Amino acid sequence: MIDEQGVISIIQSDSWMMEILKTVNSLNLPDWWVCAGFVRSKIWDTLHGFSQRTPIPDIDVIYSIDKLDEKKLEGKLVSLLPDIPWSVKNEARMHIRNKMSPYFSSVDAISKFPETATALAVKLDETDNVILTAPWGISDVIHFGVRPTPFFTENNERMKMYDERVAKKNWQATWDRIKVFTIELS
Repeated sequence: MIDEQGVISIIQSDSWMMEILKTVNSLNLPDWWVCAGFVRSKIWDTLHGFSQRTPIPDIDVIYSIDKLDEKKLEGKLVSLLPDIPWSVKNEARMHIRNKMSPYFSSVDAISKFPETATALAVKLDETDNVILTAPWGISDVIHFGVRPTPFFTENNERMKMYDERVAKKNWQATWDRIKVFTIELS
């Protein structure tokens, strides 16, 4: 098994991932992170012993400030790395779409992702070292567990969204060691 430093090491040793992080870092976005499948898939690929990266439908970039337009930033990233499927989200506004209270920061938004194994993100510090945030830890992702974050276990509507999402994602078809957990709310 790997620990948080191991996760950082496998990302730092991946030139493709580092190019993506350096490209996003060049935009100087406030409170930016590259998150979700970008990190989770790398961990699962590594732990499953895959020699090739599994396809990622998009690269999720988040940041937090009220006045920056996601589509303009997405366009800028496409001009820098056109072969990457960018998805830029301003977490200062995402709470409206998600029908939630405003997030305090990008890390607060990450803590409200549906699954603990996806509530992960990385960015670079001022000397290009990888920083990992995992509000619910990395135990689930390194032990192949997919379970709802505490935020999603607070009500039936969110749990229904979680259940639909994990069924649609069907991660077990790619990574056969994945175990999906659900919680029944009364």
